[in-house]
Amino acid sequence: MRHLKSGKKLNRTASHRKATLQSLASNLIEHKRIKTTTAKAKALRPYAEKLISKARHALVNEQNGSLPDGQTIDIHTRRIVARELKRKDVLQELFDSIAPVVADREGGYTRIIKLGTRRGDSAEVALIELVDWSNPQDGAAEKPKKKKATNAKASTPKVAPAVTEIAKEEKVAEPVAEEETVDTVEAIPEVTETTDEVVEETPEATETTEEVEEEPTAEESTDSEEEKKD
Repeated sequence: MRHLKSGKKLNRTASHRKATLQSLASNLIEHKRIKTTTAKAKALRPYAEKLISKARHALVNEQNGSLPDGQTIDIHTRRIVARELKRKDVLQELFDSIAPVVADREGGYTRIIKLGTRRGDSAEVALIELVDWSNPQDGAAEKPKKKKATNAKASTPKVAPAVTEIAKEEKVAEPVAEEETVDTVEAIPEVTETTDEVVEETPEATETTEEVEEEPTAEESTDSEEEKKD
């Protein structure tokens, strides 16, 4: 008879059950969450939380300096936990990484989330995880995704970016055209200067024509000679 015997047998012998819990606890500390049956998760929860509590108390003793003289690490507590966790890397993860995070939490280090039944044997499956490493949105109902509209209105915004890109290219091309016009305007004064020079030279030509008109022709010269003879 099992008087005052708490916990589930899990259809195993004592040694087999202990080895199962040790393996589950090591995986939980390493990965921070594991998926298993609901019965194993409920059996693992008190077992794992006791180990985490021991690591937390060891950290408090190290910080308060309540250790024997000459010790800076609570070796005694680490050896007790090492009896349950056979892997050294998991033991170091528990005392160095998990204990400082849960230092202000007094119990309730794990959480069990039921996931329904498993295909095959229809066993109830659950997710057990550390509370401080869980996502804040776990368990919340996800909003349904909106379907993409196939109407013409939904397709018009896709054309808009192409139009804006063309407009940007036109804006970029405008300053280049302005620079070319400025160059042509600067070249115009040079042509006007040359025309002024031509206008200044024309009066000299008119003066020469006037001088030619003042000279006597050949007929006038012969008439003047006949008059002198008379």
